[in-house]
Amino acid sequence: MRLVTDWFKRNFSDPQIVFLTMGLIGVFAIILIMGDILLPVFASIVIAYLLEGLVGLMQRSGINRLISVLFVFSLFIFGMSAILFGLLPMLSVQVSQFAKGLPAIVAEGQRLLMMLPERYPDIISIEQIQQVFAQARTEITGATQQLLSLSVSSVVGFLTLIVYLVLMPMMVFFFLKDKETILRWFADFVPGERGLATKVWDEVDLQIANYVRGKFWEVVIVWAATYAVFAYFDLQYAMLLAVAVGLSVIVPYVGATVVTVPVVVIAWVQFGTTPDFAYLMIAYLIVQAIDGNVLVPLLFGEVVNLHPVAIILSILVFGGIWGFWGVFFAIPLATLVNAVFHGWSKRNAEMAAAR
Repeated sequence: MRLVTDWFKRNFSDPQIVFLTMGLIGVFAIILIMGDILLPVFASIVIAYLLEGLVGLMQRSGINRLISVLFVFSLFIFGMSAILFGLLPMLSVQVSQFAKGLPAIVAEGQRLLMMLPERYPDIISIEQIQQVFAQARTEITGATQQLLSLSVSSVVGFLTLIVYLVLMPMMVFFFLKDKETILRWFADFVPGERGLATKVWDEVDLQIANYVRGKFWEVVIVWAATYAVFAYFDLQYAMLLAVAVGLSVIVPYVGATVVTVPVVVIAWVQFGTTPDFAYLMIAYLIVQAIDGNVLVPLLFGEVVNLHPVAIILSILVFGGIWGFWGVFFAIPLATLVNAVFHGWSKRNAEMAAAR
């Protein structure tokens, strides 16, 4: 017991460390209790981080901040309109086509797999393949019905979508326009001795800003390159799969692995064991290799200094706490935790050296 008491006295004797720890606990409590309610706020903050880079660039060129914010916000509204009225209808059509064509894809996949027992009778049997596909058909039938039943015709879902489409742009605008006012308001709650909190905030602000902007460009580049490959080979559901591949980079290591499965299955069912299938897979893997070995070091460098194990753990932990959105925000939240612990350890080292 004395060891625990001494550890607390040694590590929590500084009020700044206590405040920082309570702040971190408060953030997790808010996410756990009100994460779903405050989701538009968190999403708006991420978008504001993304747009702040362009606003800052215009300000450094001598343009007034309000004019910069209005110009960048106009670009944001134009981009959102293009997604809502251009990309989403196309994706909706392809999702519907994919759901309706899923049984045919499974049947074709079964036909191709039935050739394996003839070539490798000692490894796999026809009964094993039939059993696997019987179970797969049951799962796919249920998933297809759910997928086809999803639509904005649901009154609650439609109203929620409308509220988000109105609230989020408004919050993004005010986060950009009144950035300094909002930060000063939060600073009023920080104790007078705020050196440690300021250092941690500066580190978190820099890392999250660069991460959000870098991740945006990574998503766009990977999506465009993947769509170009799929369209060249005339792959079915090219836009849907390309968007899925682009968004998969948001979840490092795990996302690319998961999204590769439907790409391989659909390509294999469409092309079979032909040279086109091999060429498509080679081109797809080249895009993935360029992303991992060129884009990521170029866009991020050492900005998010997290070990791969820490990233995977953060995805599991925050995903377990907050579901899909926990996975989506895992890296920014892990960056916050890392910055707090880094500042904590540095502060303890400074205090130990001063004794």
